[in-house]
Amino acid sequence: MTETANAASYFVDRHVAEGQGGKTAFREAAGLRRSMTYAEVSDLSGRAAAAYQRLGLRREERALLLVLDQLEFLPLFWGGLKAGVVPVPLNTLLATSVYDTILKDSRAKALFVSEELWSVIEPVARTAPDLEHIVVISEASPEGTIAYDAFMDGCSPIACVETSPDDVAFWLYSSGSTGRPKGVTHVHSSLKATSDTYGAQVLQIKPDDTIFSAAKFFFAYGLGNAMTFPMSVGATTVIFNGRPTPVDMRDVIAEQQPTIFCGVPTLYAAMVALFEKEGIPKAPIRLCISAGEALPEEIGRAWEKLWGVEILDGVGSTEMLHIFLSNAPGDVVYGTSGTPVPGYDVRLVDEMGVEVGVGEIGELLVRGASASDGYWNQREKSRATFEGVWTRTGDKYERNAEGRFVYCGRTDDMFKVSGIWVSPFEVEQALVGHPAVLEAAVVPAIDEEHLEKPKAFIVLKEQADEDVLRAELKSLVQDKIGKWKYPRWIEFVEELPKTATGKIQRFKLRD
Repeated sequence: MTETANAASYFVDRHVAEGQGGKTAFREAAGLRRSMTYAEVSDLSGRAAAAYQRLGLRREERALLLVLDQLEFLPLFWGGLKAGVVPVPLNTLLATSVYDTILKDSRAKALFVSEELWSVIEPVARTAPDLEHIVVISEASPEGTIAYDAFMDGCSPIACVETSPDDVAFWLYSSGSTGRPKGVTHVHSSLKATSDTYGAQVLQIKPDDTIFSAAKFFFAYGLGNAMTFPMSVGATTVIFNGRPTPVDMRDVIAEQQPTIFCGVPTLYAAMVALFEKEGIPKAPIRLCISAGEALPEEIGRAWEKLWGVEILDGVGSTEMLHIFLSNAPGDVVYGTSGTPVPGYDVRLVDEMGVEVGVGEIGELLVRGASASDGYWNQREKSRATFEGVWTRTGDKYERNAEGRFVYCGRTDDMFKVSGIWVSPFEVEQALVGHPAVLEAAVVPAIDEEHLEKPKAFIVLKEQADEDVLRAELKSLVQDKIGKWKYPRWIEFVEELPKTATGKIQRFKLRD
């Protein structure tokens, strides 16, 4: 074993050793608007590692990070890796009952929580059976907890513990788009695997880039965008601890002047609607990326028309840590997820595990060095998802004649109409092509003959004559993608149910 196998040595301490410690690594776009250099990340993470040890946390024990995108996240995450403690960033938008489940499932010994989030987790944190220490990021800690400054005070930096590339480094809990979150374990080598592949070969991030990710640290996509990729080359990251509304994103872009922007499809759709009315801010953005769900073709085209900048749409997963299938700079075809990222292999299989041909729909399987080590304490789910070197994504795709992959929907979301598979996403893409539609979600519903037919839930950009619009939308789908695929029912709603990472929860609509 060597020190260099510890991911913190590569992503954090290397920059100081190479004389780049004075470079700004992170700056906040809200609140105190603080910044942190690479040297400060190295020093503070070393102190945090010592503080973990002072609390009595041993190697491989878990520390939950219910922390907003703020500077304190960085020493806590990288300090955990330096100490051999396993940090577990948590979705900051969950309900108290879900945190209760995670506390019990992870058996975490320590919890770090932003002051703004304390009231949500306090009722279950105080009674969690395995939790021994609670650190609140605030000036005055609540009774029975430790203030962040007190946690760090008096600790001198320590070096990274020696690890192997296969030691578990951190966990992420899956977003739960289809139900209860799962603890996804990742090893030290996974972080560099994503920066060496997508970060270097698709995003092509450079030291002089400034990157701004609407997706948060707790999201695998956001962790790569805002931390792994910029820290792999010594670039600068802008972090924002609030909800990513279109107006806030516009203001941050205008103020912080990023060169790379990372969003999700629902946010891009809302930002397009805003910018078409008010115009775009001035900023040196050279590239945008999207993941979380497939990007509708109309949104990609509209964004590029406004900005003159491509969106690289791709697909990744918590299990694979980041994007493994993507469009590339200068090679973007909207409405597709592109081709495999260098370093990854994919294949499409039917229900029997047999590979399907061009133009046929199959489940997407992927293999690559960033694959998860498995699900914590869920053996059956691990065995069903991780098949040797291959990982089942649960996504249905079609490979077209050009070798590009076209998203069809989640395996659980697909259904048949007149004996033919229908992709909810294909119908949704047709629906959002209407100028009045902001978002759409399609699920199966049962008609009077007890057969499944498409039902659409629509979010409008503004009020419209719903009866007229229903007829227009049904005709649009029939003309664009097929007579049998049109939604038999259309319901207009204020919003669609989504995970905190922007994925539509179609199972809630089915229910």
